[in-house]
Amino acid sequence: MTPLQLTPYAVLLPFIGFLFNGLLGKRVRREAVAAAVGCATVGAGFVVACLGFFQLAGLPPGARTVTLDLFTWVAAGAFRADVAFQVDQLSIVMMLIVTGVGFLIHVYSAGYMHGDPGFARFFAYLNLFIFAMLTLILADNFLLMFLGWEGVGLCSYLLIGFWYDRNFEKGTTADAAKKAFIVNRIGDLGFLTGMFLVYVTFGSLRFQTVFTQAATMSVGAPALLLITLALFLGATGKSAQIPLFVWLPDAMAGPTPVSALIHAATMVTAGVYMVARCSVLYALAPVSMGVVASVGAATALFAATIGLVQNDIKKVLAYSTISQLGYMFLALGVGAFSAGIFHVMTHAFFKALLFLGSGAVIHAMHDEQDIRKMGGLAGKLPVTYATFLVGTVAIAGIPPLSGFFSKDAILWEAYSRGSWVLWLAGFAGAGLTALYMFRLVALTFQGEPRWDRGVHPHEAPATMTVPLVILACLAAVGGFAGIPASLGGGNAFERWLEPVFAPANEKLAAAVGQGDIAEYVLMGLSVGVAISGWYIARLWYIRRKDIPGRIVQRVPGAYRVLLNKYYVDELYDGAIVRPAVRGSESILWKGIDVGVIDRLVNGVARVTAAAGRGLRLIQTGVVESYVLVFLGGVVLIVGWLLTR
Repeated sequence: MTPLQLTPYAVLLPFIGFLFNGLLGKRVRREAVAAAVGCATVGAGFVVACLGFFQLAGLPPGARTVTLDLFTWVAAGAFRADVAFQVDQLSIVMMLIVTGVGFLIHVYSAGYMHGDPGFARFFAYLNLFIFAMLTLILADNFLLMFLGWEGVGLCSYLLIGFWYDRNFEKGTTADAAKKAFIVNRIGDLGFLTGMFLVYVTFGSLRFQTVFTQAATMSVGAPALLLITLALFLGATGKSAQIPLFVWLPDAMAGPTPVSALIHAATMVTAGVYMVARCSVLYALAPVSMGVVASVGAATALFAATIGLVQNDIKKVLAYSTISQLGYMFLALGVGAFSAGIFHVMTHAFFKALLFLGSGAVIHAMHDEQDIRKMGGLAGKLPVTYATFLVGTVAIAGIPPLSGFFSKDAILWEAYSRGSWVLWLAGFAGAGLTALYMFRLVALTFQGEPRWDRGVHPHEAPATMTVPLVILACLAAVGGFAGIPASLGGGNAFERWLEPVFAPANEKLAAAVGQGDIAEYVLMGLSVGVAISGWYIARLWYIRRKDIPGRIVQRVPGAYRVLLNKYYVDELYDGAIVRPAVRGSESILWKGIDVGVIDRLVNGVARVTAAAGRGLRLIQTGVVESYVLVFLGGVVLIVGWLLTR
């Protein structure tokens, strides 16, 4: 059996881990067993992914798509859907990310969740998530992808609300979980609609069949426009883009490993992966491509401005995630599919590192998350500080760390394909990213300590620091896989994915490339704005701490707007939630439930009671009355027979 043929087992093993920890976790009562099972099942999947990658690499570029048909799932008339996995260059990259980063987060969780009463349940949920995510990325048809899509949504709900009895801002963690679940259902309606339109248009849900037929259609066909826009609505929900981004910041109510695994490295990139997988459809729908790029650029800039003033360490990283996801959609929207997936990979490294680093800080500070109550932690948490700094430099786009290569590729593609407005939005977002991330480092690790006397920060155990070191190494060198030709590289990552996106690239008419000089200039500008962000953060929050306060005094309105996240939650609450509640109370409850249904039910009861009261008068208990009625009935029957 070849490594690629082992792929279904790599998907199945995390599900077995879910069953073991979910059903037997409490009976075993040993954290080490639950952690070992949870980590081993994901680690084995990573080994299979590595072996599969090397097997694919040994095949000719045009023969690197392997379909594994397992069994028929649904067969009804002309409709057929199989449980089948498609392993190609794109899915194997995602599989390596999910299992590799997922394994490190599982190991980290063993230390972070130590002593928690729901330890085994937590690992069961993590394993179930890995199973659903692998199903999503390996599916060879839309229906199986949707199964994984809904599975990761369910796991997100379970893990965000894991500490369901704890308070979180205006409510409980259970409220945050419900918010994530409901907002994602809105996006899922778009995915479902797109899937229905795909079947109506092409008569199949299998990727290869759909994409082959689509390649013969004309550019701008109305059916393709509707399909791609509906699918993108699903992507905005899962990947937290405008207007469905509001669930992700509240998802920080869950344990920090959840934030790292689901809301930084894997689940939130599901929308990016889905759009990239459907690259042929989007290449044939230029209007949809413009929508994707515009929403991505707007989200990148919008979320970055909010991150400037947040004081919760995980909230800063949450809005950073939303912003970086915007960069990925910006790349996809301009047709730079490989660059978008490249940023998915580098983002998985440095954002998982940053979230896990924030978890180590929270662990050391006894669950404190307000960066205004930290400071001076660099000496107390040397490993965490060093690795967190690596992640910060990477996400800021400073060479030679990974974020520089992937972000620069996106900005160059946006500019070279003729959209300087999109480039400018991405460029501004890059500067803001550097500013808010180095602000986070300064307030958390540098300067004078601001914590309470009863707090004694300490470095995390090895189960937490070792994954940080590994992720820091990946965040540092991961970008070398995509060194552009202008810097003397061959962009191996782009060449690896080229056969997957070749059909889409053939349909794109945009001319790419305007000379190495322009690329060098833009590259220098992006590095310059990142370094400027670092310098400003150091000046404002280390040397001249009075400057931020003076700026707030000058523009208090703008500060309040950013601090309150542009009041988007309040807008949704006032425009949608409250009217829906009031409408439900007045129309559905008082109007239909009470006014119609209750009256109908109560009316039937009253009629029945009145009929009973009338009929009981017949039951007098006097034998003579019964005999009289009986004789009267006999007389009537005989009279009717005689006169008939």
